[in-house]
Amino acid sequence: MNALELDGSAGGGQLLRTALTLASLTGRPFEMTGVRADRPSPGLRPQHLACVEAAAELTDATVDGDAVGSETLSFAPTRSPAGDVAVDVGTAGSVALVFDTVVPLATGIDAPISVTASGGTDVKWAPTLDYLRRVKLPLLARYGLAADVALRRRGFYPVGGGRATLHVAPSPLRPLAVDSRGDLVASAHAVAATDLADDVPDRALGRVRDRLSLPVAETTATVAETDCPGFALLLSVAGGTRAGFDALGERGVPAEDVADGAVDACDQWLDGPGVVDAHLADQLVVPLALAGGSVRLPRLTAHVRTNRELVETFGYDLAVDEAADEGVVLSG
Repeated sequence: MNALELDGSAGGGQLLRTALTLASLTGRPFEMTGVRADRPSPGLRPQHLACVEAAAELTDATVDGDAVGSETLSFAPTRSPAGDVAVDVGTAGSVALVFDTVVPLATGIDAPISVTASGGTDVKWAPTLDYLRRVKLPLLARYGLAADVALRRRGFYPVGGGRATLHVAPSPLRPLAVDSRGDLVASAHAVAATDLADDVPDRALGRVRDRLSLPVAETTATVAETDCPGFALLLSVAGGTRAGFDALGERGVPAEDVADGAVDACDQWLDGPGVVDAHLADQLVVPLALAGGSVRLPRLTAHVRTNRELVETFGYDLAVDEAADEGVVLSG
């Protein structure tokens, strides 16, 4: 089978993860050039390499170019995904993004698989592990996905040291129908390293309760043993849809200000079009291609556009209706 020739220069790591997922499901090999070429640090970073390693071990793939900094990757799976694997990002790179590569494999496996990943659970420029556990997976569970994450240890930037296991069971997805927000309620979840003041999570949650316009059904405050200080907050919104807004603490930034960032992002989404948040919109492109259905997005971002083009290279069709009154409808 001829390898697909893919251009990775028009997007970031999402294009690589999508290619790995679809190659693992279809058995179609690919060669991607220009991997993350438009990023300040182009080529594979440790977290992207961990995605490659996980997919390669699950599919017994032949791989070339699997090194940090490589801007070309060849990937040729030799079997359907199977087994239990472990990967170590080696930095505070995102564990959740490694899992993002594996979750859709539920549609093409004959027996449960698992991936244990070590690295960052709550880091910048990536969904937090709580976002995956409380937003994305619950939404996909409505359409038949059987997957869960067991958190072993939190890992904050810059040290990492977190550890979690994703369990995925065979589960053909039903067509998605994410077109209405419905009656929304929120939950707020704060976690802080033991090195920080004990009141940090409670102060952030108090600000959320004071400011958020939605009813808050649940709040949780957690203190965790970690390898370095850190603080993370997630606002999870549920109703006819799911959406999530997370924020990370920084040195010298009060917990209340961190909470303000998450609340402001939620308010902006509530005032705008679409049914899912912008980050989830990007992450639903592959499930939508595999299962069909439709999702109403806030807008057609560059991430969604390039990701859509890549899934179509693998033979999937996704239609875009940008004339919709409330957001952009992506359908398969």
